[in-house]
Amino acid sequence: MGLRAYPAGGALRDRAQLALLERLRARLHPSLAWQTEVPFAIPGDQRAWDAQTGADEWIVNIDAETAIRDGQALERRLALKARDGGRGHVVLLIANTRANRAALALLRDGLRPLLPLDTRAVLAALGAGRDPGVGGIVIL
Repeated sequence: MGLRAYPAGGALRDRAQLALLERLRARLHPSLAWQTEVPFAIPGDQRAWDAQTGADEWIVNIDAETAIRDGQALERRLALKARDGGRGHVVLLIANTRANRAALALLRDGLRPLLPLDTRAVLAALGAGRDPGVGGIVIL
């Protein structure tokens, strides 16, 4: 067992999160831009979107979760990132696990105002190279 310290926050994202982001990127229309670890434009703010996609006229900011551990913290973090993270819609990208689906079932009503679209609607829009119009939850 090893221990690593990262004084400025987390280390490189784990393989599971990178694989999750890649599964989404593979579903996007080829004309859409893709960037990872997109920092907020607030001086001194160390937060970043895990990924960002879109076209000249629109942006989708992606927050990826491989394991939902604290639903209230997730809701609060997403609300603050949506408020402070610049223009664009928010997509919560969740790994398709039994535990995550169970957690989302409990959180769905609280997340619905910020993330009204489901996986099918978000992927249909992004797969066609279109703006989904609002945020959503994608389970992959």
